[in-house]
Order: sequence, then C-alpha cells, then structure tokens
Amino acid sequence: MRYQNVCLETVSYTLPEEVVTSADLEARLEPLYRRLRLPEGRLELMTGIVQRRFWLPGTTISEKSIESGEKAIRTSGIDRREIGVLVHGSVCRDFLEPATASGVHHGLGLPSECMVYDVSNACLGLLNGVVQVANMIELGQIRAGLVVGTESSRTLVETTIARLNSDTSLTRKDVKLAVASLTIGSGSAAILLADRDFSRTGNRLLGGVVRTATDHCQLCQSGRDESGGDDMKPLMWTDSERLMHEGIAAAKEAFNDFLAELSWEASEVDKTFCHQVGRAHQKLLFESLGLDLSVDYATVSQLGNTGSVALPTAAAMGIEQGHLQPNDRVAMLGIGSGINVLMLGVDWQTSPVSHAIPTPHARSRTAAAER
Repeated sequence: MRYQNVCLETVSYTLPEEVVTSADLEARLEPLYRRLRLPEGRLELMTGIVQRRFWLPGTTISEKSIESGEKAIRTSGIDRREIGVLVHGSVCRDFLEPATASGVHHGLGLPSECMVYDVSNACLGLLNGVVQVANMIELGQIRAGLVVGTESSRTLVETTIARLNSDTSLTRKDVKLAVASLTIGSGSAAILLADRDFSRTGNRLLGGVVRTATDHCQLCQSGRDESGGDDMKPLMWTDSERLMHEGIAAAKEAFNDFLAELSWEASEVDKTFCHQVGRAHQKLLFESLGLDLSVDYATVSQLGNTGSVALPTAAAMGIEQGHLQPNDRVAMLGIGSGINVLMLGVDWQTSPVSHAIPTPHARSRTAAAER
C-alpha cells in the first residue's frame, strides 16, 4: 500500500499514576513461588520488565481515550469540526454495545458528520485504525481522522495471580503459559492523521505492508469475549516462546516486502517504533531484521506490554524526547497475536506545536488532558 496525501499529524499518550513493579507481583505470588520453589526475581529476569502501570479502580476506557484524544487534537491545532472519522482500536472497551467510540466521540465534542466505530485486532487495533483513516483521507472522503484506544490491565493481572495461587494442580509448565499475562500494563494513546494539504507538519505516511500467519492463531488466546469493565474476569494463556519465534518469522517476511514497497534499504531506516513485548523479543526481532537496536525507542521495561497502545505510546514518548530528527525515515513495526503483522513507513519532518484553543465544551477537561 502507498499513500500520497496522508500525514501523521500528532501522536499523544496518557499513563496511569499507579506503578506496580515485577517485585510487587512476585510478592503477591508468594504461595505459588513457595509451592513450586520458584526463585525471586524470575519475572523481571525473564521479561526485562521492571514495572507496569494500572489505572485506578473504576476508571473507564472511554474517559482515558477522551483524555488522549483531546491532547492529540489540541496539539495538532486542527479544528475538531474537521475530523471526519473516529476509530477506537483497543482490545478493552466500555461495553459490548454501543461502540466505545460513541462515548469518546461525545466526550470530544466531534461533529455529527464524523463516522465512529470500534476496531479490535489484539495489539494491532490502533495501527489497523490508522490504515482505515489513511485510506479515507487518500480517497478524499475526509480531511482528518482520529484513532484512539485505552488498555486496562489490572483485572487481567489480578485474575491471573488469583488463579495461579489458588489452583494447586498447576505445574511449572502451566505457569509459563501465564507469564505473558503478568507483563501487561495499562495505557492510552491517540493518533491524528490529516490530508497533506491540510497538515501543519508534513510528516508523510508513505505506506506499508501487512502479513498474516493465522495458522498460529492458537498461540495466544484469552477466555470468552467480555467487555473491559471492572467486572471482567479474564484469563489469557500464551505459548510465549513459540509466539515470539513465529511472530518474528512473519515479521522478517513482512519487513522484506516493506522495504521493497517503500524502495528503502534496511540501512536507510533511521528510527523505529515497535510493539513492546519484552527484552528477548526486541533483541531477537532486531537481529532478524538486520537493524541496530539503537534506532528503536523502547518503553517495555517501564510500561510493560500495553497491547494496542504500546507502539503509539512509544512513538509519542519518543517524539517528546527528541528521538526523531527532520528527514528521518521511520518504521512502525506492529506484530500481534493472530499472528498479524502491519508495518508502516513515515517520512518525518517536524513535531507539532500546540496551537489549538479548546472549544467551550472541552474546557472542563483541559486540566486533566494536560496532566
């Protein structure tokens, strides 16, 4: 896929205040560790994750998506009345229906002509939303579109801990299948795209490729479909080692196509933002793709795996920290369970400066959006 008229205008993020270390989780898993004689420090050693974050109990998915979306709109300087589509792309959502995008649309005060819907595709939901919005811009249907999502990990992690401690039939092999659930963190992110002629930044979304390997869809599976509220009691079992190797194999094939699609060489990729899984995954991925780890901006050690918002959160934080320079060729490398791969290339020019004055309906949220 190639684009001529799409710009990546702003990427924003919102993080929870509550920090939970891997040592904290191991302390709560003391009954399991004692029964199976597991060494302390095992979780951080295996994953490279020092900590992750949780939203406060009672936090809704939509309220944090509104916060991230508000930041993206304000920073872009684009009038919210120009936003023609809102896609909510996280795994977590407020209800089975209506679409969580509906509440976010209302909270952001977007126009009634703005299309809204949810997209769900494990860790690639927001990137899938970017492609859909970019397609609409390229077709001339809209001038700007917003992709947003929020992931909440508290209930998954706490349910996993309770199950591991209470089910005395579980073996070390069984526990290994639950480790990925203990790496999950919470976060929120938003991506605003605009027509090239409407853009303030000129950060062109050049195009990208997709690759699926759905014969491995069973390697990471949750329980039955449930909404993302506090009453959800999810469990997720993951063959992390096979998922890592099969995912990287699919990514390697996709990366070759990605370079060919954009007429790039691997040596010409200046910076990357990737889905954040763990230290071993990152190292093996970059070795397989022939990329230097120094070009990547990693957040996994401090935020854990935040699912569909991991890559855009890393991008937003990297932009904030000056990771990108004008004329950088940027690769966004998304790999998710399923297995699905989506890689997008950006010709980076400049970081946006906040220009927008909030509309009256948004003023009550301004302080929260800037925290």
